[in-house]
Amino acid sequence: MTTGGPEPQPVPRDGVWASWAPSGRAAVPAIVLLVIVANLVGVATVVLLLIGVEDGSGSSGRSTVLWAVAAYLVVAFPAGTVAGFRRQAVTNRWLMAGRDPTSAEAGQALRLPVDTALIAGSIWLLGAVLVGTTSALAFPDPLVGLRTGIATLLGGMATAGVTYLLVARAARTVTAIALAAHPPAGKLALGVRPRLLLTWGLTSGVPMLGVVLLFLDPSNPGGPGEGAVVFLVVVALLVGALATLLTARAVGQPLRDLRQAVQHVGKGDYDVRVVVDDAGEIGLLQEGVNTMAAGLAERERLRDLFGRHVGSTVAARALDTGVSLGGEERTVAALFVDIAGSTSLVKRTGPADMVGLLNRFFEIVVDAIEVDGGLVNKFEGDAALCVFGAPTDHPDPAGAALRAARRIGDAVREAGEVDVGIGVACGRVWAGQVGAASRLEYTVIGDPVNEAARLTELAKERPGRIMASEPTVQAAAPEEREHWVRDGEVELRGRGERTVTWVRR
Repeated sequence: MTTGGPEPQPVPRDGVWASWAPSGRAAVPAIVLLVIVANLVGVATVVLLLIGVEDGSGSSGRSTVLWAVAAYLVVAFPAGTVAGFRRQAVTNRWLMAGRDPTSAEAGQALRLPVDTALIAGSIWLLGAVLVGTTSALAFPDPLVGLRTGIATLLGGMATAGVTYLLVARAARTVTAIALAAHPPAGKLALGVRPRLLLTWGLTSGVPMLGVVLLFLDPSNPGGPGEGAVVFLVVVALLVGALATLLTARAVGQPLRDLRQAVQHVGKGDYDVRVVVDDAGEIGLLQEGVNTMAAGLAERERLRDLFGRHVGSTVAARALDTGVSLGGEERTVAALFVDIAGSTSLVKRTGPADMVGLLNRFFEIVVDAIEVDGGLVNKFEGDAALCVFGAPTDHPDPAGAALRAARRIGDAVREAGEVDVGIGVACGRVWAGQVGAASRLEYTVIGDPVNEAARLTELAKERPGRIMASEPTVQAAAPEEREHWVRDGEVELRGRGERTVTWVRR
């Protein structure tokens, strides 16, 4: 959503570990290397367990099993690497090209952690079958094969789980680019609950199952040795710490980003954006916060535009009470200001220069009116109608209008660009919305408005260029009345009665 302002800025992340993730051409190769290292650690752990395998007969087939493991690794790791690259070849292509992915390519990229974990799990499953079969053939007791096969399978489960968490962490930049092209829309990848269950399985489920199987091992009636149990517990602690750290980072860091974004929004800074780098519930929440901030920014922009067109007080009243046809009678002071000789002025300056002149003139008017709590109700070519006392009450509408008239006269005279006439009148008017249901305008209608316009024409011929009706001056506070002096009586066009006029002292 475009708001017309600066591009939203992403919430900064603290810490190197929190912000690190490979991107661009290096993303997929770096992730593959990370997966290989993680699986090598898993292999080393299982090999250390296999070294201690005995069947109690005094005959050992460990060397045969270890050679079989080595031969399998020579084939399995290149095959797994090729499978991983082939599975994510599409992702690698658009990353290397430096372009945004299509929706289909983005969907494929979002499966990177799952695909990598499935490939690793498949390799470990085949390895468990191989190790178990080799052990059953190499040792006199075939049950040793069952033991080694299960141990390898458990090690593979733990390694595949850690692989998923590592890749999900390392691929955050790829995920963010993919989600920018294919935002999360309710169809979730691995969410928070499955991640927590996966962490529980890695930290508690698999290690505890391994300990139980050690004691139930039929090929070792005497039970496991202390070294095997201690080694398994140490591995469980290390794997558990890593899995918990990865899960905590995957959940905690986005929540901190969201908290910072909400704080920015709460302070009125709507040009904020959270990087969407999760395909689960957290990603939906990130996208929701971005949508909320964009909506608030658009609403604030419309409020600002609305206020500029109708006046901030009218806009605030409309937002509070809604819009409808109708209004109310109020006592207001009307100030009308008009440029003298505008027809000849536009001929001398030209349309473009005239617009700039008008903008500078109206800036003087708006500043003078708003400083005293008035409303510039409408611009009429080279004139402006201003009111005090509508749509909100004013403690001294007449005095404020007279002060604003003096302020405008002084500022215009100092600028020296135009000559004006200013008329001020006070009385009862009708103030409210007029028009149609689809197009409304806030206005004031009544004799004071007409009287102010007529006084403006007369004021253009007076030295001070400002004229007010007697009721207006009498209604002002004493300190303001001191600035005015009685001028005379005149019958204004269209009114049919005499009007006592006052001018600036």
